[in-house]
Amino acid sequence: MNVGLWMPGRGTYEKSFGVADQQTGAPMKADLATRIGSVTKTFTVTGVLQLVDQGKVGLDDPISRYVSGVPGGDAVTLRQLAEMRSGLFDYTTDQRWLAALRADPHRTYTPRRLLDVAFRHPPNFNPGAKWQYSNTNTVLLGMLVEKVSGRPLGDYLRDHVFTPLKLGDTSLPSDSAMPEPHAHGYTDFTPKGTVADATGWNPSWAWAAGGIVSDLDDMHAWAPALADGRLLSAKTQAERLRTLPIGVVPGASYGLGILDFNGWLGHNGELPGYETITAQLPAERATMVVSVNSDVDHEGKNLSGLIGNAVTSVVTPDHLRPAPVAAPPK
Repeated sequence: MNVGLWMPGRGTYEKSFGVADQQTGAPMKADLATRIGSVTKTFTVTGVLQLVDQGKVGLDDPISRYVSGVPGGDAVTLRQLAEMRSGLFDYTTDQRWLAALRADPHRTYTPRRLLDVAFRHPPNFNPGAKWQYSNTNTVLLGMLVEKVSGRPLGDYLRDHVFTPLKLGDTSLPSDSAMPEPHAHGYTDFTPKGTVADATGWNPSWAWAAGGIVSDLDDMHAWAPALADGRLLSAKTQAERLRTLPIGVVPGASYGLGILDFNGWLGHNGELPGYETITAQLPAERATMVVSVNSDVDHEGKNLSGLIGNAVTSVVTPDHLRPAPVAAPPK
């Protein structure tokens, strides 16, 4: 794993732990690429908000204007999708689909196929009624970016987000290949719960919601850019940061593709083989990045979350990231 903490006036901490490849014993290093999981959502929603600034879409537009076939899509707005309040079923909680993914993690999924899985379930609640995390929301927003921009999502993000911020080691691959050099990722998301190397597994099922690859330095650069909104207008960034309590974790609130944990702005990410935290604490201009090349829980708890809690309990006790609760069986 890699852990980075940058606090102006108080110092810098960067350290790598463990191995990047269990087969060769190669050590973990800060410049190795990893999959960042749902930190991807911060990039996809940034793309949407850029289109808002360009006047090409409105936050309160219905998603049905851009993507067909969404249940109740005339009443589901882009804002509700970005803030996780659409009520749409999360395809990654469909048990039949999860079993198929475990059995064949190399399968390619199209965004429309993911929506098919989601939409065979009715919405969980009326749009705007409450907060509930759903990867379906961000897949729809990725499709919107492609529809409005006329570009593949990965190309759009490269040209409008990665390149302007000089994030040269960040990409949304169109296949399962990992750029060199990279860290292998290990998971117990397997049919029998045994640990496997998930590095080459196909992340197409995560796409706009979780498919980006990056490294420690680029995440260090992204966290403050996300928090200060330098790629957006001040008005649109203010909309992004208008967070509402999520109701399940004390001190946690969610805005437009951004999570606020007691003042730490950013996002967590997890998919088979990898976990990530990328966050900025504007109150102290502090940046924290945690990258773990395994999603195997430690005593039933998310390892990156434990590290984030431990780090903040020492350096920013007034801005504590909560400790994770025990996870249900995978």
